[in-house]
Amino acid sequence: MADLPSATNTATLLQSLRNVLAVATSALAQRCTENGTLSSAQLDAQQVSSFELAWANAELLAAERAVAVLGEQSSELEQRLAMVFVAEALTLIRDRLESILLDLNLPDDKLSAVHADASSRTLRRVALSDSFLLETAQLLSRDPSQIARISLNEDLTMVQDMFSRFASEAVAPLAEEIHRHDLIVPEAELLQPLREMGVFGLSIPEQYGGSAPDDRDDNMTMVVVTEALSEASLAAAGSLITRPEILSRALLAGGTEAQKKNWLPRIAQGNPLCGIAITEPDYGSDVASLTMRGTRCEGGWLLNGAKTWCTFAGKAGVMMVVTRTDPDKSKGYKGLSLLLAEKPSFEGHEFDHVQEGGGRIIGRAIPTIGYRGMHSFDVSFENYFVPDANVIGEEGGLGKGFYYTMAGMMGGRMQTAARASGVMRAALLAGLRYAEERKVFGSPLIDYSLTSAKLAKMAARYSASRHLAYSIAELLDQGGGRMEASLVKLFACRSAELVTREALQIHGGMGYAEEMPVSRYFVDARVLSIFEGAEETLALKVIARSLLEAALKEQAA
Repeated sequence: MADLPSATNTATLLQSLRNVLAVATSALAQRCTENGTLSSAQLDAQQVSSFELAWANAELLAAERAVAVLGEQSSELEQRLAMVFVAEALTLIRDRLESILLDLNLPDDKLSAVHADASSRTLRRVALSDSFLLETAQLLSRDPSQIARISLNEDLTMVQDMFSRFASEAVAPLAEEIHRHDLIVPEAELLQPLREMGVFGLSIPEQYGGSAPDDRDDNMTMVVVTEALSEASLAAAGSLITRPEILSRALLAGGTEAQKKNWLPRIAQGNPLCGIAITEPDYGSDVASLTMRGTRCEGGWLLNGAKTWCTFAGKAGVMMVVTRTDPDKSKGYKGLSLLLAEKPSFEGHEFDHVQEGGGRIIGRAIPTIGYRGMHSFDVSFENYFVPDANVIGEEGGLGKGFYYTMAGMMGGRMQTAARASGVMRAALLAGLRYAEERKVFGSPLIDYSLTSAKLAKMAARYSASRHLAYSIAELLDQGGGRMEASLVKLFACRSAELVTREALQIHGGMGYAEEMPVSRYFVDARVLSIFEGAEETLALKVIARSLLEAALKEQAA
C-alpha cells in the first residue's frame, strides 16, 4: 500500500476530472440551447454526449465516495477495494469525457494531463497489477463479511440482523423453486411474516400507521431492509417494498388528509397489496404521451385503455393508475392524474374481474427470463369505474399526476440501488465460494491471477456502489440528494449486471445451469437497468437534462 498515492493526491486527481467535466457540461449546455433555454430537439440531437455526460457524473461520484472511505477508519481490504475501483474509474471517466470533448471540438489537454499525471499512472500501475489484485482477493477470501462494511447505529444494526436472518432462513430456501417454476410469492411463508415485520410501512410516517418518522424520510432503514431481502431473492422478497413505497410517497405528496388517513394505514399493513400502472404498450417511458383515458361519469371516472409491466398486479388489491383525465392531448403530462383502482386479489398468472356495473379489468402475466415471483402483467381496463374519492388529491389533484408520480419514483430509484446492492453481494459471495472450491489443473480457481483479478474488481465495484448508496440515503434523509439518487440508481444497476456476469463466468458451464443460484442472480440483475426509469431515459431525460439546466443557471448568474 505504501507505493500507492495518498488519499489527498487521489482526491486531487478526481477534482481535476470534475473540473474538466464542468467545462464539458457548460459547453454541451450551450450546444443544446435555443433562445436562452434548453431545446428538446437539440437535446435529442446530442443524445450520445448527454448519455456519456450522465455516466461520467455517476462514475465520478462513485469514485469520490470511494476516496472518502480512505479518509475514514477503514480496513486494509476497504482501502484496497477503493483504490482498485478508482484506478479503473480514472480510465472509464477519461474515455467518456474524451468522447464529449471530441464531439464538441474542445481541447483535451487538461484531460490528458490528468491521465499522464504521475499519481494517476502509479495508481493504475499498482492497484491493477496482478500481484495487488491477487493479494486483495486473498483478503476477500479470508473474511468475506468485511467486504463493504457500513457502520450503522444500534437501531439499524438490529433491523439489518432481523431481516438478514429472515432472508436466509425463510426467503433463500424458497427462492430457487419460485424462480424455476415461476410461482407467485407465497402468502403464508413470506407475505404474512413480512406484513408482521412492518415491511410495507417503511416509507409511511408513524402518524399514518407506518414506521418512518413524521418529520422526515427514513431512506436508511428502507435501504437496509431492501438490501438484506434482495440478497436472498430480488423477486420473491427484495422488490416487495417498491410498489407500496411509490404509492405512499405519491399520497403523501398530493393526497388529501382524508385519503392519507384512509389509505396509508392499510398500505402499511400490507392490506391491500399495491400495483403501479404507468407504462403503456406504445409509449414505454414517454409518460407525457400516455393515453389511458379517464372519462367523467356520475360519481367518478371510467377507465379505458391498456397498461403493461404492472408488477404484482394480480395480487394487488389496489392499483395506482396514471390516467389522462384531460381529453386535450396537447397538454401532455399536465393532463395526467393518479387514480386508485380497487380490485380483488388474485393468485396465479391471469385474472378477469367484472364490476357490478359492468366495468372490467383483465390481466395476464408476461413470461420473463428472470424477476419471477411477483409477475409483471399486461392489464386492460374496459369502462372500469373509479370513484372521485380515489383520485389522488381529488379535484385539486387533477392534472398533477405526473408530479405525484415523480415524487413516488424518487424513493423507488433509491430502493432499486439497494436491490442492486443485495443482488451484487449474493453474486460476489457465490463467485468467491466457487473459486475457492473449484480446482482446475490441481489448484483452486482463486489461486490464478485472472480469477483473483475478477473477484477483486467485482468486490471493488460492489463496495463503491454500496458506500455510495448509503451515503445518498443519508443525504436524502437530510432533505437533499435528488440528483444523486438518480446517479446511484444508474450506477448501481449497471454494476449489478457486471458483477453478476463475472460471477456466472467464474462458474464456467455450471453457471449456465438453472440449478446454480448464480444463474438467477444474472437474469434478475438484468431487469434493474430497465425498471424504475430505464437507463437511457434516466440518463437523458433526468440526469443530463438536470445537469445542463444547472449549467445554464450558473452561466446566467
